[in-house]
Amino acid sequence: MNQLPTWHDVIGEEKQQSYFVDTMKFVDAERAAGKAIYPPAKDVFNAFRFTEFNDVKVVILGQDPYHGPNQAHGLCFSVLPGIKTPPSLVNMYKELAQDIEGFQIPQHGFLQSWAVQGVLLLNTVLTVEQGKAHSHSKTGWETFTDRVIEAINQHQQGVVFLLWGAHAQKKGRFIDRNKHHVLTAPHPSPLSAHRGFFGSKPFSQANQILVQQGKEAINWHLPMTV
Repeated sequence: MNQLPTWHDVIGEEKQQSYFVDTMKFVDAERAAGKAIYPPAKDVFNAFRFTEFNDVKVVILGQDPYHGPNQAHGLCFSVLPGIKTPPSLVNMYKELAQDIEGFQIPQHGFLQSWAVQGVLLLNTVLTVEQGKAHSHSKTGWETFTDRVIEAINQHQQGVVFLLWGAHAQKKGRFIDRNKHHVLTAPHPSPLSAHRGFFGSKPFSQANQILVQQGKEAINWHLPMTV
């Protein structure tokens, strides 16, 4: 049995690639020019810090980080404690309240307790300029996060991918559906949640799939305050 690689094995190789070096140079230059770039440099790779490669059970794929002050901290859909819960996450909480028995909607949007249980909260693009959505798309991040998904696809077994909206579904098109489980729905954004995100029961479905494989279910309940 081959030993599963760590993120260091997977990402370490990518960090030597010229496209990745260029991406980091671009982000560093933007910061050096005095632009507000989110999340802070120390938080850009938090998704990998809180969810080790071998522990990945569920992948939730986001687009790019929140672009308001103090929101983004490297986990998709999540915001730092003390920050108002953004609209898409409000809708995720509404679905959780319907989907997971006893789920209480918390007063915050901090999802780190999911990440440490094996929910990889991965954005497609890992940085953004303040107030400018998608400002860092096509700078190389998409290639990097494709490699991350490829590594999970290749080395892991039975991971549940929650792909919400056309962007995430396109990104996940090469996932091997014979090895992994892909659950799709419209995006939880207020623009599309009513088109089928509500009622899709992704959280209970993910747990059902994990339990069927003999894995431990995710505790989706969040502390009321952080």
